[in-house]
Order: sequence, then structure tokens, then C-alpha cells
Amino acid sequence: MALSFFKSGARPRCPNWVRSVSNVTGTTHSLPIYMNLPVTEGSPTDANPSLRMLIFGKPCAGKGTLASKLTDKYDIHSISTGDLLRQHILQRTDIGKEAEEIVASGGLLPDELMLDLVAQKLDTLRNKACRESTCDTGREAHLALQNWILDGFPRTQRQGRLLDNYLKHRNLPLSLVVNVDIRDDVILNWMANRWVHIPSGRVYSTSYKPPKVSGYDDVTGEPLTKRPDDTPEIYFRRLDHYYAQTSPLLYYYASRSPHATRLVNLDGDVDLLWPTLDSVVRKFFPTVRERAMQARARLPGQMQVRSLL
Repeated sequence: MALSFFKSGARPRCPNWVRSVSNVTGTTHSLPIYMNLPVTEGSPTDANPSLRMLIFGKPCAGKGTLASKLTDKYDIHSISTGDLLRQHILQRTDIGKEAEEIVASGGLLPDELMLDLVAQKLDTLRNKACRESTCDTGREAHLALQNWILDGFPRTQRQGRLLDNYLKHRNLPLSLVVNVDIRDDVILNWMANRWVHIPSGRVYSTSYKPPKVSGYDDVTGEPLTKRPDDTPEIYFRRLDHYYAQTSPLLYYYASRSPHATRLVNLDGDVDLLWPTLDSVVRKFFPTVRERAMQARARLPGQMQVRSLL
């Protein structure tokens, strides 16, 4: 597993996924000089930083799975712009009404509207953290509410700059940006082996998570199907869009200097993606708490009983 770190004050060399941007997007400007020097680890400016995280990666690279594993194990808020948008539309808020009209007409949602959507949620968490910091269990609640993963925004460099400006004015800079860099042939193999139960969203793989009965859902017994977008043609079309939109955004985060955001590139052995990301959180964000069920599973001195059957 190749793992690259970039921090405030560090002068890292440019990882492959950033170097490739100039080839993909046709840019001609040279990379910042600090990106060609050796990586040094060092510490972030904040000795106990909160986890404010973005996760990127190619289509079907497992971003959602990794984010779900983090929020299952740790007391971290997952903020999905898609879920927020649906919620606003159902509640008939001003943002929801505006978004519904734009979507109905076939238009694209403005960057500023998407920022408003995210900002309202982050402000709500921030205000709640401030209130709960005064109660008996305030410190733990306060810390938990400061840790979040943002899914679906930003997607472009302009959106990244808008988000940075918003977070800067609230003194809440991003602390971690993760890029999941899986080889195309591995992703195509995953897609070929993937089957889904559409009503529930359950996903199976004939290679590592097969159903109990081949071709049928474990819970309902209903037939499994292939996702309509699980084709090489659609994948490479989505990949072109990723390189055009997201790669310049990654370049933006990697080329800022000085900056306090830690960048991590996950590539190599796919079996090590989750253990490596988990170790990053534990090492660099020690104040992030495990959820109660996870913590109870490893009480100090607790006897572990292993079945021999």
C-alpha cells in the first residue's frame, strides 16, 4: 500500500495522481517546487485536530464503503449533499424549492446554492456543539460534533475554493483529504462480479461477498440483477468526467502552500485500503471517539471467548 502525507510546513514530492493531472487536463503550468521535495511527517498546527474530511476517488473505487466504515466505527457525522438536497425538497424550504425548480427544468444547481446547503448543515452542527459544550457531558459531545465527512461537495475547483472560504471564516479548515486510487482493471473486475438487490440496495460480489444462494438475495430470496451502469463504456465515460472535474480539485488541495490539510493517497493492495485509512484516523486524530458498541468490544482486561466449532 502506497501512502503519501502532506501537511502544514511539509514539502512533499508530487504523488502520481497529482502529476497525472497535467497530462489529463492539458494544463501547461509547472507543479509548485515544494511538491518535488521529500516527504516529511511532522505534526499539524493543532495538536488535537478535529476530523473535517473529504474523500475522492475514481467511479466505483469504494469511496462510499470506506466512508461508511469510518462512520460505523467512529463518532463521525456523514454529511451527504444528496441526502440534504432531498430533505430540503421534502420540507419545502427555500433552498429545496429553488433546487426543485432547477432540477425540473433540466438545469444544474449553482455552486452557491450547493454551498448554502452544506453551510446550513455545518452551522447547525457547530451551534449544537457550542450549546452542548456547557452541559455535563459537554466535552465529549462537543468533540463528536466537530468530526465530519463531507460527501458530494466539492466536485470542482471552484466549489473547493468556495468551501475553503466558508471554512476559513469560521476557523474550521479541512484537516484531511483522501484520494482512493485503484487501478482501472481492478475496478472493472469488481463491476463484472457485482450483483445487486435493487429494492434494498444490498450489494454482492461473486469474488468476495457471494450470496448464500447464487443469484438470489439473502434476505428476501428475490433475484439479483446487474446495475445498468456497470458497463465498461459507462465507467470510462464517468472516468473522463472525473479527470476533467475532480483531478484539478485534487491538484488545488495538493498545491496550496502553506496549508494545514493533510492529504492521503491510498493505492496498491485493495485489501489494505480500510486498515490504512483506519490507522491514519487513529494516528493523526486521536480525539475521534469510537462508537459505544465498538468500544465495548475491546474493554481492557475483558476475557475473549473463542468458539472451537
